[in-house]
Amino acid sequence: MGSNPRFLTLAGVVLLLFAGAAITFLSRNAARPEVKPVQAPARPAGMIAGIFDPPHPAPDFSLPGSDGSEVTLARYRGKVVLLSFGFTYCAAVCPTTLATLAQVRSKLGKAAASVQVIFVTVDPARDDAAHMRDYLKAFDPGFIGATGTPDALAAVREKYGVTAVRRGEGPDYAMDHTSSIFLIDRAGKLRAMMPFGHDPADFAHDIRLLLAE
Repeated sequence: MGSNPRFLTLAGVVLLLFAGAAITFLSRNAARPEVKPVQAPARPAGMIAGIFDPPHPAPDFSLPGSDGSEVTLARYRGKVVLLSFGFTYCAAVCPTTLATLAQVRSKLGKAAASVQVIFVTVDPARDDAAHMRDYLKAFDPGFIGATGTPDALAAVREKYGVTAVRRGEGPDYAMDHTSSIFLIDRAGKLRAMMPFGHDPADFAHDIRLLLAE
């Protein structure tokens, strides 16, 4: 008798289904390789802040400090200095910056002793040394404020390329100013500038790199 093409086709389908079921059974019961959790990529080895390449000596200055002494960068040689410009009547940017830097010191633990925050006012008419002391201690008692005459402060801003413009009249005026923070290493060199808005972890990352040098 001749072969039945339909029978062969059905037989082939049955064999294929059986083979597929067998492969599925075996694969489900075979030893599976260990699945390792996916880890987030590590932070880059370099600085997160914008770097000064090559680093150069940070322009020094001498201004009356909120602690009653003269504030100079040379006074803090051996520490990483975070240099910020602002004013105590600032509504949002300055308190946010200072709160962030206070959290940075908390994150650093014992290493915080090797970090100094200096807050230079752009509003000397309202920010005398005593007022700055009371304002800054609400964020961190270790923060140092620096004030001075309008001309002296303008000279410091010019050295760092910082701008400050008065907005408004009357006692409630505001100051538009550069909000980035300058990172100065323990040798007194200007190493980087962190724009406003970075979180404490970014600062801590860069500070640890500078402290490790």
